[in-house]
Amino acid sequence: MSNTRVLTGITTSGTPHLGNYVGAIRPAIAASRMPGVESFYFLADYHSLIKAQDPVRVQRSTLEIAAAWLACGLDPESVWFYRQSDIPEIPELTWLLTCVAGKGILNRAHAYKASVDRNRAEGEDDDAGISAGLFMYPVLMAADILLFNAHKVPVGRDQVQHIEMARDFAQRFNHLYGEPASREYFTLPEAAIEDQVATLPGLDGRKMSKSYDNTIPMFAPRAELKKLIAGILTDSRAPGEAKDTEGSALFQIYQAFATADETAAMRQAYADGIGWGDAKQMLFERIDAEVAPLREHYETLIAKPADIEAILRDGAQRLRSAHATPSMLALREAVGLRDLSNAGTQAATARKADAHAAPTFKQYRDADGKFYFKLVLGERVLLQSAGFASPRDAGQRIAAIKQGALDSDQVDFSLGEGVSSEDVNAALAAFVAAQLEGAGGAA
Repeated sequence: MSNTRVLTGITTSGTPHLGNYVGAIRPAIAASRMPGVESFYFLADYHSLIKAQDPVRVQRSTLEIAAAWLACGLDPESVWFYRQSDIPEIPELTWLLTCVAGKGILNRAHAYKASVDRNRAEGEDDDAGISAGLFMYPVLMAADILLFNAHKVPVGRDQVQHIEMARDFAQRFNHLYGEPASREYFTLPEAAIEDQVATLPGLDGRKMSKSYDNTIPMFAPRAELKKLIAGILTDSRAPGEAKDTEGSALFQIYQAFATADETAAMRQAYADGIGWGDAKQMLFERIDAEVAPLREHYETLIAKPADIEAILRDGAQRLRSAHATPSMLALREAVGLRDLSNAGTQAATARKADAHAAPTFKQYRDADGKFYFKLVLGERVLLQSAGFASPRDAGQRIAAIKQGALDSDQVDFSLGEGVSSEDVNAALAAFVAAQLEGAGGAA
């Protein structure tokens, strides 16, 4: 059985903090060591350009995040670890997908809609301050995923829509370019929703985020780490007064690092009225115990940026050779970006394939969100349906057509160019005969 491909992108737009470590880095590295998994981890530096226009910051963030993952135990020899901008096939595939992506689907992207809604609320033009990069972000993300035919993409619920879009683009491409051999160029990815992953609160109790300026840098020096923890927001209850663990940012952070026994002990300490100063000292010691060896490794790595650069370039080179370049060659061939010297041979091969092809039904979802089917003979379209609201409706219509001859009075399909009802009925008879022959052979 082939491995399950799992792909994770890390945007290079800031310094990694403890929330990134608990919510993404630590669980992802653990998952990469599971049997039967082929892991892809990339630094999404193209994505970062949508919001970050400081080139020095983008470069520094790329270095810091790469060093963080390596310091935490990511093994570049056993996973694919690379920088997005080192894979030129990704932007090339982005353009191929752009040419099949429906603008209506992109109009519904959450990030774009939120920006438009904000502009309307402020009385601005709908697209004021919105770059084409923000609008096309889902297509670039789809290229990241589809180039390597990833099976699963770990995401939060706010990113599920992007995985659904990638599936739509993949289905549309497979439908357009999968003829005549019904080739599936792209695997349809699935979102691996990370409900079980901890979301760490920040210094002010809200979600730890650069946007709120409430983060604790992952590799802050000991003195800085202790000072930041001392600033975690707590209530005014004095030592000796029982304290609630529910809603306590300090307790939630402690729980993310502690064992079950340690967490139980801290819960009891809250009930016994531990002073906030003592609780913060316990939190500092627990975090530092886990982070200190990682910090030491990180500082060694960050001091040798050329070594990190070499690791990323090596990862990209190996990945391009094994996956990206051969995949892109097949995709270029599919869309017609071909060697012109082979045009005559390819045309003759296509005609020969058509002559021996069996009629088949193809179902797909188009850019308008509706579901369609068509009856094809090789590359010739015999029958094209109208749009249906659901795949079940389309499937039921196909089943009805298979049961008998074509009824030319129906209005939910149209005949192909130069095709008559007799042509379609003959193809349907051949289709049924082939199905019966296949069933008999199986028996």
